[in-house]
Amino acid sequence: MATLYTYQDSNVRKTWLLMALFMVVVVAIGWFFSFYYDSAAILYFAIIFSVLMNIWSYWYSDKIALGMYRAKLVENKSDAPDFWNVTENLSITAGLPMPKIYIIADPMPNAFATGRNKEHASIAVTSGLLGMMTKTELEGVISHELSHIGNRDILIATIIVVLVGFVTILSHIFIRASFFGHGGRSREGGGGLGVAIMIIGIILTILSPVVATLIQLAISRKREFLADASGALLTRYPEGLAGALEKISGYSAPMVHANNATAHLFISNPFGTKSLSGMNKWFNTHPPVEERISILRGMK
Repeated sequence: MATLYTYQDSNVRKTWLLMALFMVVVVAIGWFFSFYYDSAAILYFAIIFSVLMNIWSYWYSDKIALGMYRAKLVENKSDAPDFWNVTENLSITAGLPMPKIYIIADPMPNAFATGRNKEHASIAVTSGLLGMMTKTELEGVISHELSHIGNRDILIATIIVVLVGFVTILSHIFIRASFFGHGGRSREGGGGLGVAIMIIGIILTILSPVVATLIQLAISRKREFLADASGALLTRYPEGLAGALEKISGYSAPMVHANNATAHLFISNPFGTKSLSGMNKWFNTHPPVEERISILRGMK
């Protein structure tokens, strides 16, 4: 029978798999570069780069995610007393160290948790969420985010922001070099092969946003259902989170700095309810809010 520890171990394995996949992709791109320009040094650089990026993303991906949304650290309890008290009390109840708490200046109600482990975790909420939620609804949101921390969802969810972003950047660098550079192989008569490699680079660039989306979707939607259930268990009041999700889903405008790379981090889609229509539903990083609310209100 699956337990929370089973899910924790699964997320750790997924993290290592994701890092390995990133390394393979970067080395493959490096190989294309080295072959096209007939320089082994490029391949060596790609290997060193992928190793260093894995290490760097493990330690600093949370800071990047927080920085993207200009999140401000709450250093004093008096600056956000309700936010501070709710987080502190629920952390004690969950048996977790109190995470650092941040506020994002944005009218859309939303929140996310980040960090490499429970000892180095952070929770960020928008100013809109703090202004809209009752205490029990705020408790529901914070319990959801603390559940992500306890279930070790936060490492794999945060690290993907950096890794996917750098794969995309490398793909763009490759295509620019293919168009504007002059590959060594093509100069030496290997024009046909050079064109083929350039086409591969074009395909990588075109597919990179799709690949990024698919990797985000690989962060199973069940993580949100699990965090909902764990959060409701923590507060013993599922209606708090259900009410919060209802208010969040009723806000249609997107976040000011909404970004596809970080959409999966949030408790609700940062692009707003309008993004869930048509074909976008197939690429949604979150399960339907109506279904989440129905499950929560069906809990005894």
